[in-house]
Amino acid sequence: MNNGCCQGHVDIAALETRQRRVLTYVLVINAGTFSMMVAGAAHSGSSALLSGALDNLGDALTYAMSLAVVGAGSAAKARVALFKGLLIFGAAVAVAVQIGWHLRHLETPIFESMGIAALLNLAANLLCLRLLYPYRNGDVNMTSVWECSRNDVVEGLAVIAAAVAVWLFDSGWPDILIAIALLALFLRSATRVLGGAWRELDTAHSSRA
Repeated sequence: MNNGCCQGHVDIAALETRQRRVLTYVLVINAGTFSMMVAGAAHSGSSALLSGALDNLGDALTYAMSLAVVGAGSAAKARVALFKGLLIFGAAVAVAVQIGWHLRHLETPIFESMGIAALLNLAANLLCLRLLYPYRNGDVNMTSVWECSRNDVVEGLAVIAAAVAVWLFDSGWPDILIAIALLALFLRSATRVLGGAWRELDTAHSSRA
C-alpha cells in the first residue's frame, strides 16, 4: 500500500519535472522568435508578421506563467489559464489596432525579409508543438499551453501564405487579409481558453462548498 503511494508520488514529481523542462524550452524559443519577428516586421512592413510577433510575445508570457504553476492546485492553474485567455484577447486588440493603422497607410511588404522571418517562425512553432504534444490532454495549465502552440503553427502557415501572396500579386492586401484572419483566430482561442478556465474555477469552487 505504502509502496503504491510512494510510486504515485514519484510519478507525479517526474511528470512535473518534465513539464517544467518542456515549458522552459518553449519559453526560450518563443522569446527568441519574438525578437526575430519584430525585426522582420520592421524591415518588411508586414502586418501579418507583426501579428505573429505579438502572438509570440503573449506566448512567452503564457509559458512563463505556466511554468510558475506546475504542481499547483487546480484553482491556481485555472486562474493562470484565465489570465492567459485575457492575454490572447489583448493580442487580438493589438492586432486590430495595427491592422487599422496599415489600412490607412497601405504599402506592399518586402517579400524577401517577410518570407525568411515567416519560415523561421514556422520552424520554431513546429518544434514547440512537437515538444508539447505529449502533454496536450493534461491539466488545464498544459491544455491551454497546447492551445497556444497549435495556434502558433496555424499562424506560421498563414504568414507564409501571406508572403507568397504578396510576391504573386505585388500588393499589400494579402498581408492585411491574413492579419484579419489571425485576429479571428486569436479571438476564437481566447474564447476557448477563457471558457475552459471558468469551468475549471467553477468546479474548484463547487468542490470546496
